[in-house]
Amino acid sequence: MAAPLDDMFSFCVDPGKVSACVDVRFIDNIKGKGLFAKQSIKKGDAIFLERPLVSAQFLWNSQYKYRACEYCLRALESAEENARRLSGIPGLSLPHPELCRVRPERHQACPQCQVMYCSSECRQAAADQYHRALCLGPSQEDPDHPINKLKDAWRSMHYPPETSSIMLIARMVAIVKQAKDKAQWQKLFSHFCSRTGNEEEEIAHKLLGEKFRGQLALLHSFFKGALYDDYLSRWFTPEGFRSLFALVGTNGQGIGTSSLSQWVHACDAIQLPVQQKEQLDSFIDQMYKDIEKETGDFLNCEGSGLFLLQSSCNHSCIPNAEASFPDNNFLLQLSALSDINPGEEICISYLDCCQRDRSRHSRHKTLRENYLFVCSCPKCVSQMGELDMTSEEEEEGEADGEMEGDEMEDEMTDV
Repeated sequence: MAAPLDDMFSFCVDPGKVSACVDVRFIDNIKGKGLFAKQSIKKGDAIFLERPLVSAQFLWNSQYKYRACEYCLRALESAEENARRLSGIPGLSLPHPELCRVRPERHQACPQCQVMYCSSECRQAAADQYHRALCLGPSQEDPDHPINKLKDAWRSMHYPPETSSIMLIARMVAIVKQAKDKAQWQKLFSHFCSRTGNEEEEIAHKLLGEKFRGQLALLHSFFKGALYDDYLSRWFTPEGFRSLFALVGTNGQGIGTSSLSQWVHACDAIQLPVQQKEQLDSFIDQMYKDIEKETGDFLNCEGSGLFLLQSSCNHSCIPNAEASFPDNNFLLQLSALSDINPGEEICISYLDCCQRDRSRHSRHKTLRENYLFVCSCPKCVSQMGELDMTSEEEEEGEADGEMEGDEMEDEMTDV
């Protein structure tokens, strides 16, 4: 029998197995809920696989021709096509093309609006869940269509690197619009943390950036004009819209896919004579140098999603688990970074590796600005009495980075 729709484990690939392994518990009013091990978990074990309630590609990522399945975010370019575009070398030819897993013969387009999917299954799943409410049909390229005006407004307010997308919120609306049991889907979305009004406003402005604090009302106006629904009228009030922003801002999980990365991993796994292996490694190293020169760090098809069970994982600066996307789509795998004992909380890091290596002051500043909480993990508690010798230098580096970001925004505005 299928798990109830509002079950925390119902979006996992094997909900019965996962519920026997982990448990979601309420901790306190500050941390809220957390994920705990019910049995021993070994380092390297996959704790669970989970699909998102909703996901969407970032709009700038799509604008820059990162082609991904409109439903599952699987990369649609072949590894060779991807390498040619990212490196700016049209004639680049990849060895071992048979290792590329992209199957263009399976790709399908929506017959009305022509957005692309990696398979008929994804096209049908999108249509059944949300796409009928969002399909633009022949107006897909019409700049005056309300949804396209909403997308343009978002892009004008939120430059790369992106951390969320207005289309994630739009799909939440579309899902409820299309659902037979609208109340159940609203209940699912209510599982994600709620914030006070001041916190929600701060998160919303953080997502847009300080330059656009006054434009949240304009974005709300476009959102309401494109998607208003009487049943969801509360979501379309200024307060409700701000709450949706806070929800995706604090719970959205980044998703990255890459056909080229999959091809590289497949190359690493094949058995070759030493000389051939060295030649292949040299080719890959040079390819990445060419890509870095042409494209920089933006290598993947990128988006974000809301994952019901994964969202119950709290932060630690010394995490014992991490999320990845091994199937090159939106399917999230949570894996153990160390042995985890029964009763132990399973924590991930909201910071990347470089940020985790910085001072306690710097880590807290990032977490406070982006997630509005103060970390009390064992690492932070143990460092409370230490002098932050690097804090001043780090803040100077952060200021330099912000200046570079401002320059990038100015350049994009000029374009």
